[in-house]
Amino acid sequence: MVNKNGGFLQPLYKRSGMYLASVVVLFFLIGLLTTIAPAYRLSSEAISRWTSDIDSSAFLYMIGMENRVFKKAYPEDKELPKISTTLFHIATNIKPSDPRSLLGQEIPGFASFGSKIIVAGEGTDYANLSVESSPPLDEVLKERHAIVEEDKEEKKEPEKKAEQTTGKRKVAFIYNSHNRESFLPQMPTSTKPDEAYHKTVNISKVSARFEKRLQESGIGTERDTSDFMDILNQRGWGYGKSYAASRDVVQAAVSSNKDLEYVFDIHRDSLPRNKTTKTINGKTYGQIIFVVGADHPNYEKNLRLATKLHYKIEEKYKGLSKGVIQKAGAGTNGIFNQDLSGNAVLAEMGGYENSLEEVYNSADVLAEVFTEFYWDGAKVNK
Repeated sequence: MVNKNGGFLQPLYKRSGMYLASVVVLFFLIGLLTTIAPAYRLSSEAISRWTSDIDSSAFLYMIGMENRVFKKAYPEDKELPKISTTLFHIATNIKPSDPRSLLGQEIPGFASFGSKIIVAGEGTDYANLSVESSPPLDEVLKERHAIVEEDKEEKKEPEKKAEQTTGKRKVAFIYNSHNRESFLPQMPTSTKPDEAYHKTVNISKVSARFEKRLQESGIGTERDTSDFMDILNQRGWGYGKSYAASRDVVQAAVSSNKDLEYVFDIHRDSLPRNKTTKTINGKTYGQIIFVVGADHPNYEKNLRLATKLHYKIEEKYKGLSKGVIQKAGAGTNGIFNQDLSGNAVLAEMGGYENSLEEVYNSADVLAEVFTEFYWDGAKVNK
């Protein structure tokens, strides 16, 4: 219908103006992005950060708008993504459905809850995830009384000859970035989490147990015994630089040993006993959780390895593994030296209230399932 003020042409003019304005803005943005200095351009890493948390179904839906074949792959029971919600997430890095994304930016210390659960073990949720503590280095270096009954670490058993062996090849490297992490049951005068640190009675003894079990299974290992807390003190660094202190050791091991295939960084968690303990067939263990840093390009391979180990533990010791979590972004290291090897494993075993004996039990299990995993892989490669 034609009206007295210009007829049907007015809506056409408006639409044309909108299209023209959109084209001008598009050309302006393209020109801006291609002419500004490289230091200020958007990198693929930045774009990756913006898009990594967007629901994959949103991308599938957009592709389906162009190619109808992809629409068939879109889940029938899933609602169509809201463009406004997606744009809001990209612009603010806040997910309306996840309050942690807002609180993590506003409340000091809450960012640690930004960890992603990749595989959840029995009972695992965001309330009992691994905690990455950062105590004052002075507290970690304090001299404390600790006890460990060496004769009870394990019963003396006759050595068994391994059916298979790597020979002289050292294929696994073991170290402890937080080497003084200890256990309150071994320290009768200590009662607080920040007191669960000791120069000799610590997580490195668990690594020694793990190494021994692997060697008994024919897997050649090399274990580093550096006191990284002492190195931090010598360099004037804080506890938060523990991975920087251990990085030189890992780099040297990887570059000097062409036979090296797997790297293990063993830790103990900073959670209380009720969140780190599992009893299976009358035997008590410190639970295991695998941590993968995602702030480097090749983390997917480490993620696959951790996931495989988790499921192998679940097959034989259900509930012992709490799962696999991914850490990245502010408030965490996000790399954990895992960029140095595609087969790097960071395992948290037990917590500060577990006994050394309970965590030894966990080390035995990890060695058992890794041995099966390793020799199964060797058969496939042959």
